[in-house]
Amino acid sequence: MALLEARGLKKIFGKLTALNGAELIVQPNEFHGLIGPNGSGKSTMMKCIAGAEVPTEGKVTFGGQDITAATPAERARAGMSLKFQITSVLPALTLYDNVLLALQGQTALTKLMFSRTRGLLHDKVMAMLEQFRLVDRAGEHASALSHGQQQWLEIAMALAPEPKLLLLDEPTGGMSLEERRVTGELLAPIKSRCSLVIVEHDLDFIRDICDRLTVLDQGAVLNSGTIAEIQSCPKVQEVYLRRA
Repeated sequence: MALLEARGLKKIFGKLTALNGAELIVQPNEFHGLIGPNGSGKSTMMKCIAGAEVPTEGKVTFGGQDITAATPAERARAGMSLKFQITSVLPALTLYDNVLLALQGQTALTKLMFSRTRGLLHDKVMAMLEQFRLVDRAGEHASALSHGQQQWLEIAMALAPEPKLLLLDEPTGGMSLEERRVTGELLAPIKSRCSLVIVEHDLDFIRDICDRLTVLDQGAVLNSGTIAEIQSCPKVQEVYLRRA
């Protein structure tokens, strides 16, 4: 059974049809790239999956459950986590406290009030910071990090609750070539425990880490398949790859 199925998605904003019957199917432990020209509907698709937008038509299922009308919080509780383009770390807090808050977000308020969750979650916080090569800066404010490091911190925060699916919207935007390379290295180990849907304009980056790609054009799926299948598709070469 697929982990995520988005079928027949249509999203209309006034006179604009941002999605027109788009589909996306993601298997467990799969890295799936979502690509296409600017304005093809990638971000709208991600928002419909994450719950930031409700599709005008179509259905989204996650783990076999219909989540089309579920709130973002309900999707998070079901095991979905996301990171959009704009970094949303808390710059005035330490790296440690940013990850701690991400973990505490999965804890009931009553337990937060009457238990010492900081101590109980310490090992998990440090493990996430170590995984993303930030453990030596755990006590520093997030504002002291470079742009790339802030992106890594936010990915660590998104992964801290141990989701089944991570959604990343252009995570390498603004990064140097070296930071992009390292980001690929940091993401690779999570495949054993988490699927990934990633929107990315850096085709070299996305080809290196993804198992399958879905190509959108004008709100519809142009093609979906393995990296080799997409690279050899004449329609994709004409509509997307030659514009990149």
